Amino acid sequence: MSEISKLNILVVGSGGREHALVQKCLQSPLAGKVIAAPGNGGMASEVECFNLCVEDIPALVELAQEQNIGLVVVGPEVPLSLGLVDALAAVGIPAYGPNKDGAQLESSKAFCKDFFARHNIPTAAYGTFTEVEPALAYLEEHPAPIVIKASGLAAGKGVIMAETQEEAVAAVKDMLEGDAFGSSGKEIVIEETLYGEEASIHVIASGEHFVCLPPSQDHKRVGEGDTGLNTGGMGAYTPTSKVTPEMQAEIEEQVIKPTLAGLKADGIDYRGTLYAGLMLTDKGVKVLEYNVRFGDPETQVLLPMVADDLVPVLLASAKGEALPAKLQYHEGAAIVIVLAAGGYPGSYAKGQEITFPATLPASSAIVHAGTSRDIDGTIRTAGGRVLGVSGQAPTLQAAVDLAYSVCDQVEFQDKYLRRDIGHRELNR
Repeated sequence: MSEISKLNILVVGSGGREHALVQKCLQSPLAGKVIAAPGNGGMASEVECFNLCVEDIPALVELAQEQNIGLVVVGPEVPLSLGLVDALAAVGIPAYGPNKDGAQLESSKAFCKDFFARHNIPTAAYGTFTEVEPALAYLEEHPAPIVIKASGLAAGKGVIMAETQEEAVAAVKDMLEGDAFGSSGKEIVIEETLYGEEASIHVIASGEHFVCLPPSQDHKRVGEGDTGLNTGGMGAYTPTSKVTPEMQAEIEEQVIKPTLAGLKADGIDYRGTLYAGLMLTDKGVKVLEYNVRFGDPETQVLLPMVADDLVPVLLASAKGEALPAKLQYHEGAAIVIVLAAGGYPGSYAKGQEITFPATLPASSAIVHAGTSRDIDGTIRTAGGRVLGVSGQAPTLQAAVDLAYSVCDQVEFQDKYLRRDIGHRELNR
């Protein structure tokens, strides 16, 4: 990696993932000024925040130019899919994240599944549809249980796990004829249900160079015991013992390397995060989907485990330069528990005052997701997933105990959390 002087850094986004990225950037000796757009209540307590919409590409580019930014770190998928990285590249500003072509791996599930088929990447059998009748005919041949997905971006909620044929038919009609997910659901993917345990692998990529972060496991369902509706994620932990060193090697050889080679073959110079959602089946590893940015809440456990300065790695990726062969990690385990507003992922109240513990125990942290900050410094709820409480410790059980002890000291009206984050790993 080339020698670099102090960098001004802009983090784009407003969630827990972005707050974790801001905190990691602030730790870097290479960081000059760190700013966020639009940020949230927690970020506003640490860095200057600019109230810009993440979809306003021209305004973000203008901000980066005005603030003499040397690295933009793009948190969410929407600005990536709208070509923010391309627009920044056009004015000579390096940005961490894929260009618009690469972002299609997440912005179109149909594109992603066709990519898997073209490059022999293991995944579930599927069909893609824009019309109701062919989709219903496919369901006749492939009855429930089956998975129905909105092809476009749906904030992690565009997936219906249909247990019965009636549910599957209703999901198809809701998406294609109704308005269940707006334009994101006007093309759908129907795919076989895979059985096994899920895991996430996050890769920092620079063309065909890559370095893997530790394997993690997210908890998508809102209810304990993995019940209820899908959410953006109610908690996560790392590492997971389900991904053994042998399985990690298999994932890199059968999934990551062919994906990056396939992107190159398709004329896409892929840079940024490649986040593989995997199902560990009894027939081997299958890819459920790709995301093209760090996961939320996985980022909140992965970044604190990285012992190295991450900024030069993100910059090398943004510039398409070689990456280090591996990163150094802290020993032990990390967990994050999401404190959500009551009613999430359905309707929920905003504007509730949050009270925090006066001091935090060592190796714990509170990351803000859906919060706002009053002029007097009062922090209020402003989203469904409000805060992420994380803990690091030599064992997962110790990390769990630490994080939940902090969760119990944070108060806001109708606070909701799952009490079983990490349960699979703890029960092994």
